[in-house]
Amino acid sequence: MNSSATRGDGFAGFVVEQMAVAGRPRLRRMFGGHGIYLDDVFVAIIADERLYLKADEQTRQRFEAQGLRAFTYARNGKPFSLGYYEAPAEVFESPAEMAQWARLAISAALRAQSRKPAPGESLASRGKDTRRTPR
Repeated sequence: MNSSATRGDGFAGFVVEQMAVAGRPRLRRMFGGHGIYLDDVFVAIIADERLYLKADEQTRQRFEAQGLRAFTYARNGKPFSLGYYEAPAEVFESPAEMAQWARLAISAALRAQSRKPAPGESLASRGKDTRRTPR
């Protein structure tokens, strides 16, 4: 396990071992929890001993259909979501389930990366109209 976390991380270490079925995992401490990268793509958050996987408009309905909750935190006194949803319990019981859900997270994360401008690149240079419309 290539990790900046220690072996004493219990649940986080267990999750990383389980996620190895979908790629090369890397664990990083962040904000009182952990971030998980698969093949250098940020795909998951561990907070309060729960695994949250990256979702987007193409995959969110799969999480919501199972009643899985979004990861939220308070920002300026209001709940804020980062686009991560709790993983279903089956991912910890079946390597095939873990691989399937981890691949969904990888796909969502890659789509999100492709929408972000490269460092130094403006939205205008990507063909996006950045002009404000009058009110």
